[in-house]
Amino acid sequence: MQYDILYTNGRFYTGDPSHPEATHIAVHQGRILALDEQITGTPKHTVDLQGARTLPGFHDAHYHLSLTGARLAALDVRPSSTPTLESFYEKLGEFAQDLPSDAWVMASGYDQNVLGAHPTAEGIDAVVGGRPAAIEHVSAHMLVANTRAFELAGYPGRAGVPEIEGGHVARDVNGLARGLLQESAQQIIHAVTRPLGGEEILRNLTLAGEQAVAYGITSITEPGLAAPDAVGNAASDLHFYQTAIESGMTLPRLTVMPYFTVLHPVHGTREGDWFGLDMGIRTGFGNEWLSIGPVKILSDGSLIGRSAAMHHCYHGETSNRGFMVVSPEHLAETVLHAHRSGWSIATHAIGDSAIDEILNAIEDAQAAYPRPEVRHRIEHFAVTSDEQVQRAAKLGVIPVPQGTFISDFGDGIREALGAERAEQSYRFASLLAAGIEVPGSTDSPVSDGNPLRSIHDMVNRKTSSGQPFGLAERITVEQAVHAYTYGSAYAVGKEGQVGTLAPGMLADFVVLNDDIFTVDPEHIADLTVTRTVIGGDTVFITEP
Repeated sequence: MQYDILYTNGRFYTGDPSHPEATHIAVHQGRILALDEQITGTPKHTVDLQGARTLPGFHDAHYHLSLTGARLAALDVRPSSTPTLESFYEKLGEFAQDLPSDAWVMASGYDQNVLGAHPTAEGIDAVVGGRPAAIEHVSAHMLVANTRAFELAGYPGRAGVPEIEGGHVARDVNGLARGLLQESAQQIIHAVTRPLGGEEILRNLTLAGEQAVAYGITSITEPGLAAPDAVGNAASDLHFYQTAIESGMTLPRLTVMPYFTVLHPVHGTREGDWFGLDMGIRTGFGNEWLSIGPVKILSDGSLIGRSAAMHHCYHGETSNRGFMVVSPEHLAETVLHAHRSGWSIATHAIGDSAIDEILNAIEDAQAAYPRPEVRHRIEHFAVTSDEQVQRAAKLGVIPVPQGTFISDFGDGIREALGAERAEQSYRFASLLAAGIEVPGSTDSPVSDGNPLRSIHDMVNRKTSSGQPFGLAERITVEQAVHAYTYGSAYAVGKEGQVGTLAPGMLADFVVLNDDIFTVDPEHIADLTVTRTVIGGDTVFITEP
């Protein structure tokens, strides 16, 4: 038999306990045909990996692909480039000068914990030359707009801006909007900046796809589409994702989550109506390149933005416990209907109060309509007690924490929670000890999407200032790699296709410049990807 490609002279970590290491992998029609001594026949092509350490492709379980592209196209005002308010305004002004006089000034990534305060509409007005501006917070849970942006939204002089349920408008002593819009209040500006055009969506997917494969990401789960007033670009998001794949654009494999506001009652059969998308489309529909995953629900806010719903007030505050973006009653109703109609559910819940609400909703839904095989998820699962960890395990709920948040936001998290409560945030070891299959993710572009950085943080757990952060939650390198390969595939029911290197699996893998299992753990983040293979084809390679 003649097959397509033989990858030889590699040091393959397969993730398969029955054959944990390999040196040769035969690929035919995009799948692994055989390993090592099982290989027979003649390859059409041979690729020598020159002894390089090779892993199953990275699968990021929570990665906003199109938003990552949008941020790559916008002005970057992360703390690394603008560490002070002065430098923030200076960079914003320089960027605006090169734009047409009526163009929107779009920037993203600022963090008030580093700047010392949120930017203001007046501060932005002073540097953008009369242009409208919308500056997105690093968390994507808030933005700051200037006076011209509010005027275009229908509120001249920033007067008369209403409160929005599930959000907050920051105001001055005269009741005028100061610029900051939190959570659902961002809809005030989204109403004039979205939906995006098709060309812009495809541009963003192009930028993000190229970055993702350069990071060794061969598949992702995109948490939220088709709700431009919340998460997504346009109501027709799925069309553009499908168009991108059909056009041969370089992208990872995609599992996409429709946002819960696009689900609706659907007339079903004589047994009853359904809740979901037209024609009964639900979790699991699609193919190996593009499929429908869980429905995404947003329950609360941001931790570093101090809007996540907590049982106790934030450190140093006497009246702020954050808030629910949707009411517990609405959350429970949505979970019940989606669960009954065959969806898996992925709920953003960061604060311990919000986590209790979604665990309650899942438990009630399972009691009413038992589905023991379903894999419901809690995205972030950030601030948790030991009891909540055990309860998630008992219910079969998959937490999806982000390793990279430890270095990016650990110092801010400690300030928001206090040292004691911070020790119980973004846990990994406790989840594994409870028997939970833990995935790996970055929440890109909230954090940089590089899986090696996230694995580094899962293993070392140090903040950007070098301070230890919850060292009891450290895990081993192999556990972190397993999370970023098999664990993330398992979280969306794809472990039969990706996540391990075994006969019959899709031929997705990543080649590193050094051995992640023997390098000093302090230097894991310094490793680089030299080749990314999806379906047996090299989609990224570094120059020799």
